[in-house]
Amino acid sequence: MFRNVAELIEQAEVQKLSISEVMIQQDMMVQERTREEVIQIMEKNLSVMESAVHRGITEEVTSHSGLTGGDARLLQDYMKSGKALSNNVMLDAVSKAMATNEVNAAMGMICATPTAGSAGVVPGTLFALDKKYELSAEQKINYLFTAGAFGFVVANNASISGAAGGCQAEVGTSTGMAAAAIVEVMEGTPKQSAEAMAIALKNMLGLVCDPVAGLVEVPCVKRNAMGASNALIAADMALAGIKSRIPCDEVIEAMYKIGQRMPIAHKETALGGLAATPTGKKLAEQIFSDK
Repeated sequence: MFRNVAELIEQAEVQKLSISEVMIQQDMMVQERTREEVIQIMEKNLSVMESAVHRGITEEVTSHSGLTGGDARLLQDYMKSGKALSNNVMLDAVSKAMATNEVNAAMGMICATPTAGSAGVVPGTLFALDKKYELSAEQKINYLFTAGAFGFVVANNASISGAAGGCQAEVGTSTGMAAAAIVEVMEGTPKQSAEAMAIALKNMLGLVCDPVAGLVEVPCVKRNAMGASNALIAADMALAGIKSRIPCDEVIEAMYKIGQRMPIAHKETALGGLAATPTGKKLAEQIFSDK
């Protein structure tokens, strides 16, 4: 049983296991399930993620408020134009991250990863890599277990709640989870996964949770987009041998302390940040007056 990233990496190295395998074995022990049962549950999660991504990039998805919808498809079309500045893996990940959150905003089924508001980063990056590298079913499942291992550490040592720690705790955590999983699927080491998590998360520190009208739509959808791009860059840096000067566990602790000191107005109350701008207030009035 690992309690922090240092213990997770130590177990992986001593036992010569991947991070995903360490997480699978822990799930088997904690849930008192067989390996097949644990894998089966994750396969169901994967299926839900894939369906949400597919729906978001192929169908007209609009939220009930009208604030979000259609941006994932716009980016897919832009990728085909040949005018894009970023490479297609990056844009595909961003598009599929947004697709997931647009489906969530439209009351569709998604898999909280680690929360509904941050559910786009992990599947967005996963299915972008799948499109390029044609990942096996086992690789995709292991991707989710690796992401889950790092999410487990944050949930038990800090917070994954925007109401408790700001958006850094939600999209920040999902970004780190995705970065670590990308490293493993690209055959990096457990230590490199931890470096990627640290690099990704520390670049999300201080991110406030300021949903316009109190809805998980604006700016949440686009923050997942930025999280996906951040995760890919952090993974590339780690795979290149770049290290975080601050250890992963200390980055997680710093995020927790920042969240504790963050004003209530910036923790999912819709009282500050973008929600408190003139346009943010106007949108809230329009949405609730319609009801």
